[in-house]
Formats: sequence, structure tokens, C-alpha cells
Amino acid sequence: MAKDKRFDPKVEHLRESGSLHPRPQDVRDPLFRENAFFDPRDLVQVKYEMLRRVEREGQTVTEAVAAFGFARPSFYKSRRSFQKEGLCGLIPKKRGPRQQHKLTEEVRAFIQQARDQDSQLDAMDLVRLIEKEFGVIVHPRTVERALQRAKKKPRGTQLPG
Repeated sequence: MAKDKRFDPKVEHLRESGSLHPRPQDVRDPLFRENAFFDPRDLVQVKYEMLRRVEREGQTVTEAVAAFGFARPSFYKSRRSFQKEGLCGLIPKKRGPRQQHKLTEEVRAFIQQARDQDSQLDAMDLVRLIEKEFGVIVHPRTVERALQRAKKKPRGTQLPG
């Protein structure tokens, strides 16, 4: 498949969805090299085809991971995800916390109360107070973001969750 160096909407969509293969050059399977339908940049397609080769065509896991540029643990993780969630299980998940897990309602209320009592408190001051009061270590940038969000809300409302 000829790769155009100019803007490619498919590449942009794959990137936005998290499905752009970080190492398409590692895919050595002939179908992905010779057939335009098979795109080595599409991580979901590559994983699916790797799983299909083992499950339907009887290729060994060792052969499949070599042809598709993965390690064995990646194959087994992909297979578990596919069995559990179907095709959606092959879409990469964002890493890390899904929400502010340290800034609970109680901590946000505490930040608001501390700022109401002393508007000169900066993020580092609040980090120290939070650690002392709750035993939780919060990054100053997390507190700064919470304060910025609070400024956007009407006066007198709680910090958002």
C-alpha cells in the first residue's frame, strides 16, 4: 500500500481514537504488505488478524506474534480482551485514573473553605494543608486546575467534581 506523506484523514482518525499502530513497520505479514485492504497502521485490524490466524487458521502463537510484530504477552492480553469485549476489546484503553480520584467532594470542599478563609493561599499551600488534613498527597497542578475550574463557576458554588 503506497503511503502518502501528506495529510491522511484515516491516520488522523486512528490517532484520535488511540488505534494508530505505534510500529506499523513491524507488521511483516504478507497480507498487510501486499493488499491495500489490510492496513498495518490500524492497530485493531492488526490485532484482530493476528488472533484470527491463531484461532481459525491454526497458526502458532509464536508464528503469529512474529508476523504481526507483537510479543506473546500482548497476544494473550489481546485474546482475553477480545473474548471478554469483542472487537471493542482490541481498542487501546487510556491509561491512568479515569477521574480525579484524590480530589473527593470532601477535599474539594476543604479547598474552597481554605480559599474562602485566606484568598492568598497558593496551590503549594493548599497541597500542604490537604496532606496534613487528609493524609493525601496531591500534585500542585491538580489543585491549580481545580481552582481554575472553580473560577469558571458562579460565585459561591462548590468546586466541580
